[in-house]
Amino acid sequence: MSNHPPRQGRNVELALVITAVAIVLLAYVNVGLATSGSIPPGTLALAGGYLALAVGFHLVLRWRASYADPLMLPIVTLLNGLGLVMIHRIDLANGKSIADGVALRQLVWTGVAMVIAAIVLVVLRDHRVLRRYTYLAGAIGFALLLLPLLPVIGTSIYGSRIWIQVGPLSFQPGEIAKIALAIFFAGYLVQTRDALSVAGRKVLGLTLPRARDLGPILVAWLASLAVLIFERDLGSSLLFFGLFVAMLYVATERVSWIAIGLTLFCVGAYVAYLVFGHVQTRVLLWLDTFSPEALAASDQLAKGLMGMAAGGMFGTGLGRGRPDLTYFAESDFIIPSFGEEIGLIGLFALLMLYALLVQRGLRTSLGTRDGFGKLLAAGLSFSVALQCFVVVGGVTRVIPLTGLTMPFLSSGGSSLLANWTLVAILLRISDHARRPPPEVSGPSPVAEARTEVVRMR
Repeated sequence: MSNHPPRQGRNVELALVITAVAIVLLAYVNVGLATSGSIPPGTLALAGGYLALAVGFHLVLRWRASYADPLMLPIVTLLNGLGLVMIHRIDLANGKSIADGVALRQLVWTGVAMVIAAIVLVVLRDHRVLRRYTYLAGAIGFALLLLPLLPVIGTSIYGSRIWIQVGPLSFQPGEIAKIALAIFFAGYLVQTRDALSVAGRKVLGLTLPRARDLGPILVAWLASLAVLIFERDLGSSLLFFGLFVAMLYVATERVSWIAIGLTLFCVGAYVAYLVFGHVQTRVLLWLDTFSPEALAASDQLAKGLMGMAAGGMFGTGLGRGRPDLTYFAESDFIIPSFGEEIGLIGLFALLMLYALLVQRGLRTSLGTRDGFGKLLAAGLSFSVALQCFVVVGGVTRVIPLTGLTMPFLSSGGSSLLANWTLVAILLRISDHARRPPPEVSGPSPVAEARTEVVRMR
């Protein structure tokens, strides 16, 4: 049996990070050549700054988490960088310079998010410490969800009350709430999974849980409905309830919880459709996008679909399309913006990056030796997967629009802060999962027992 420790992969990570920044640089230059016919001024300075941020984060991993997964950082570096390029490209289409555009603000938020994520890695030496704060994390998560309802700082934007405004700064606390709630769900389900796994009656081939064990999922369902009712935020409501059901399934390994969760979701969705006008509008836009009634309500989805159709298989080329014709092309509809300019093949490449990121997170969950870490890594990975599905499904008419943003690609400081912190926690868990166990000095307990038996004989 080999005693060699697993490879750390830090050199591979560094090479991939440099490659990711090079791809971002190439895309940025391509936009400049397509829009103005010349390389944008300050290109090397911007590329050097972004490379310094990524390499600095890599050095923190070498220092504090040397066995962390070597693919996560290059993936998010590439996704974040491509998002910056597309936001800059939309700024140019809207007649904004680098100084007054959204891309510069997004770059600043990227730096802040990476620094905070690095601090999380330095401070959080062991992810199992988070289990001590299970109920505190739950209280913080629910408090963040309720924060936009406060009369002074809570702000309603386009019908959804999910923002807080403090002076010139606005923030979406629900992005941070998903991390706090994932910690709470992981800690709670580790303690109660034995009770929740007890079998009840068998109906239609499914072993249902006992009626008295339905309390947690009903509370999560009611909380998600409260978010939908009071904040009019369909996306966050779906994300939080789906996160709990997924982690409940991972904890108990019972398919019946998935069936119960889907049933409750369908009931809640139907009731919301009957009661709320904005839900009815989104269903109309989903089912009959190009009807006169739908276009009179909003032509955003129709323009996004036509933009992706114009891109075709290979796209119009970076800087050669018109993604600015779609509203919120840099945030909610950044996927159609990419689809128009890099085509279906390029869009599939982006989705494969997300799939690989989720796969590495789930692999971390499988390799972790403690139950809390398994659930937390699985929950954080699933939250990224579900958010990507909801966003891409909404802009391609697979499901109704929900208003969520694409992780790392869309503009928004709160989204970047939350998702970089999420990746930092996953990296910390993966370091623990891949790190070899400490060697036990002296003879093993099994050898000592055998020696004692020989002596007794």
